Amino acid sequence: MKEAMYFLSQKDMPTKWYNILPDLPDLPEPLPAALHPGTGKPLTPPDLAPLFPMALIMQEFSPERYIEIPDEVLDVYSTYRPTVLHRAHQLEKALDTPARIYYKYEGTSPAGSHKLNTAIAQAYYNKKEGIKRITTETGAGQWGIALSIACKYFDMECKVYMVKVSYDSKPYRRMMMEAYGATCVASPSNETRAGRDMLAKDPNCNGSLGLAISEAVEDAVSRDDTHYSLGSVLNHVLIHQTIIGEESRLQMEMAGDYPDIVVGCVGGGSNFGGMILPWMRDKISGAKPGMRIIAVEPQASPSLTKGPYAYDFGDVAGMTPLLKMHTLGHEFMPAPVHAGGLRYHGMAPIVSHLYKLGLIEARAVPQTSTFEAGIQFARTEGILSAPEATHAIRVAIDEAIKCKQSGEKKNILICLSGHGLFDLPAYGEYLGGRLQDYAFSDADMKKALANLPKVNE
Repeated sequence: MKEAMYFLSQKDMPTKWYNILPDLPDLPEPLPAALHPGTGKPLTPPDLAPLFPMALIMQEFSPERYIEIPDEVLDVYSTYRPTVLHRAHQLEKALDTPARIYYKYEGTSPAGSHKLNTAIAQAYYNKKEGIKRITTETGAGQWGIALSIACKYFDMECKVYMVKVSYDSKPYRRMMMEAYGATCVASPSNETRAGRDMLAKDPNCNGSLGLAISEAVEDAVSRDDTHYSLGSVLNHVLIHQTIIGEESRLQMEMAGDYPDIVVGCVGGGSNFGGMILPWMRDKISGAKPGMRIIAVEPQASPSLTKGPYAYDFGDVAGMTPLLKMHTLGHEFMPAPVHAGGLRYHGMAPIVSHLYKLGLIEARAVPQTSTFEAGIQFARTEGILSAPEATHAIRVAIDEAIKCKQSGEKKNILICLSGHGLFDLPAYGEYLGGRLQDYAFSDADMKKALANLPKVNE
């Protein structure tokens, strides 16, 4: 029998998160500082205190390479971690490729995705600071579900602003949030000024993550018992997700292989950063300079491949810090692709920085081709992946086919960030020939450039 699953013992599960910030000074250019949205000056820890607990704020700026995972967080992690590393033997056979394909599957968490890794940590640190209620946004719903679960673990209230197009098309994710005790509303909503302003402008607005963030932030700052929680983009979120990459390093060692190519989907950068950053330190140090790392985004929302590298807000209303990132403009309203978690206008500053320096690659792929890959993966490996994760599968398959053509026996590692069991209507559209592709146009690019705030760097 071929070995196809690599189980890491719970006693061997990593007990520290990895923080790449101490390793970034070794690069040719420093990571640009985040700026205060009002003053334009470099952001300081006190500036973030109205939104986040101080423990998370200090992680955002931490000079420590490794951060201890609190015992209370490890206790909850132990209910579903470590996740399994799989060898995709059946997919390899179907592709007739000499490549070895591995995938780290995060869809076995109670939330069905990787998002729980940071949700638990964020809920814990907020609870410790005396916060009773957390607000957040969610795109496709994976993050909203994860934070709903985490808040219930720590006996806190959770309010979720869900992007309207996903609220309507993915009702089971909304129901799951409510089953865990969260309150979920469609964004734009009538509950905030940001939402009302957008509805006045466009009553049929499909919403965006940037707009939902504005609503959640506005809600949080209006109450003393409430903090805001973000599921991607910021450094402390990526730090918590590095449990994925740290586990995968141990499991690839068990398999006796080292990845030549690491692939992940990107929207804001959380699952991608969580997987690749622990591997990136080998590339930065020079130990594995030839390793390729590929970020895959939707053709309809191509922040890395099309967006300028510039300072921009993380939300529509301009309430968040200014971040130097690849962006399509904070007012960008993405097309209603089914990969709702990737419909974001900007990219994590760390991911953007690594891309600018040429340490990672980026590709934008059309929606139909990702579902084609998702179906092929399901029919070979048996897992129906989330639409977001199918982006990584698409490029992994493309790279495996290149290996067939060249005869190279490369090792390909995928971060398979979540399952697609609540995305069956989207798969039905693809199988029925009704799935639509969307393109990012020249007009969209003009808007992206026009909407960027003026910043004196």
